[in-house]
Amino acid sequence: MPTAAIQVAKEKVPERGSKNAQGDHFMAHSLAPTVIPMNDLSRGISRDQGEFTRVFDEVLASGYVIMGPKHTALEQDLAKYLGVAHAAGVASGTDALELAIKAVMPEGRNVVITAANAGGYTTTAARRAGYSVRYSDVDATSMCLSAATVGEHLSTDVGVVVITHLYGNLTDFSELVALCHSFGVKVVEDCAQAIGARLNGVAAGSIGDIAATSFYPTKNLGAIGDGGAIFTNSDASAALVKELRQYGWSSKYRVARAGGTNSRLDELQAGFLGVRLPLLDSLNERRRSIVASYVVSAEGGPLQVLPAVGAHHVAHLAVARTDRREEFRAALSERGVQTDVHFPVPDHLQPGFAAPAQSLPVTERLAGEVLSLPCFPEMTDDEVNAVCSAIAALA
Repeated sequence: MPTAAIQVAKEKVPERGSKNAQGDHFMAHSLAPTVIPMNDLSRGISRDQGEFTRVFDEVLASGYVIMGPKHTALEQDLAKYLGVAHAAGVASGTDALELAIKAVMPEGRNVVITAANAGGYTTTAARRAGYSVRYSDVDATSMCLSAATVGEHLSTDVGVVVITHLYGNLTDFSELVALCHSFGVKVVEDCAQAIGARLNGVAAGSIGDIAATSFYPTKNLGAIGDGGAIFTNSDASAALVKELRQYGWSSKYRVARAGGTNSRLDELQAGFLGVRLPLLDSLNERRRSIVASYVVSAEGGPLQVLPAVGAHHVAHLAVARTDRREEFRAALSERGVQTDVHFPVPDHLQPGFAAPAQSLPVTERLAGEVLSLPCFPEMTDDEVNAVCSAIAALA
């Protein structure tokens, strides 16, 4: 039985309230039962363990370990689920962003516009691809880019705008797409937090010119390790991505494209994701119901819990806003509720990015106000009720 393979995520954190290197909370079995974790990956792994074991045995028996039949099947299933022509598996969500940007960047342009409130992943990917990054402020309600916030930053050197569907919220960004296209700018969707979201029946990842997602274990569709994928309706972009993900090869040992890399989704992760994809809609609905309970508990109180109502929002995180964040985080912790902050430092203020001085007032205000509450599909009703009680007790 592949014990080590399926338990790696939950063993990252042995102590109460600690985090892994990526800053994601995990529940260790040694935690007191009264502590409600931000996430407990072991529960989903336990639920799916029988199917994971079957996949593990099938992969070992097949002899395929990279880009085999399970990888092909996952690409086909993802494309069908999203209603796109092509899906391409890669090694991580950051790789997916990098390759997606490379695939659609118009010749002669070298600037990527993105939001600064989404964790730095697009900045990392764009810079790794060799492009400059320009930041736009976000809409104060959706916390996402919009035509109104991006318009002033468009210029002839901008080739790509990356819109992150933050916290699982697929906004209506059709006006932004039209604006970008009028400038010859391509739109990349970052669906890492919004896989399964649909607006007017159209899926996140099928609206822009190309899209990227992550299968990091805490995502709504999470692997038991790293992984990512790229989606597009463009035959040319799909062909380019598939060359770039494997050294730029047009065929084995024939390098046809500059800028290639080694980014492949392994066969085990593809198989594990194939197990979880049919569960995604129901798990997303459970996330929405958890957030809905928090919203009711917060009504009339000092903590504003952001709603996640409708198919367009998959409640990747349960997010609240307050100008008393540290006070409320301490109060919730005293009642056994773990919290986190996604994301505390905007990209344009990160020392390592060394971005030009810029004022993004909405982004900066939000970075000081947002906090995340426990929200994962395997939470028990008792845990949800306990978080609700803790929220209601804030004053």
